Amino acid sequence: MEKTAVRSFMVPLSEYATVSQDATLFEAVLALEKAQQTMDRDRSPYLHRAVLVLDEKNAVLGKVGQLDVLRALEPRVTHMEEGKAVSRAGFSPELLHSVAQEYALLNKPLRDLCTKAANAKVREFMHTPEEAEFIDENAELGVAVNALVMGGYQSLLVRAGERIVGILRLTDVFTFVSGAVKSCDLG
Repeated sequence: MEKTAVRSFMVPLSEYATVSQDATLFEAVLALEKAQQTMDRDRSPYLHRAVLVLDEKNAVLGKVGQLDVLRALEPRVTHMEEGKAVSRAGFSPELLHSVAQEYALLNKPLRDLCTKAANAKVREFMHTPEEAEFIDENAELGVAVNALVMGGYQSLLVRAGERIVGILRLTDVFTFVSGAVKSCDLG
């Protein structure tokens, strides 16, 4: 793979949706919507799928992705957190369907969603990244591809020293790689 630095593909922190750790789920949804409306669609046609959570010094503490939002609306599901682990444990599809029905979110009135969204603080359900989800802005793209694949991540937080300066999204890396594949001369 071409030796290109991660910073060439990252979305700068200034262009990404952010909220404070004291923000509500409602505020996070609004921040994501606003960031999607103002983003440079020529640079990347793909919408943001997460909101970065900042502390009082504007340092990134974590992120709230689409699954995090859905989990926040049904806290009982959070106790079953690793649905992937449950399905890999060999439980039958019938049992998993039965559990899903018991915890079904949308069986409740939709007004309950509004109440939960107004009261749930992002710090309560945000994803706190593990060390493997960070990458240096000067790292080569091949290192990032390896981290994304090995970790099964949708994005990596890009560091300049100890400071987070951007986010490297799987979709942007995929777009570059698929473009490189299409440009190959197979004849």
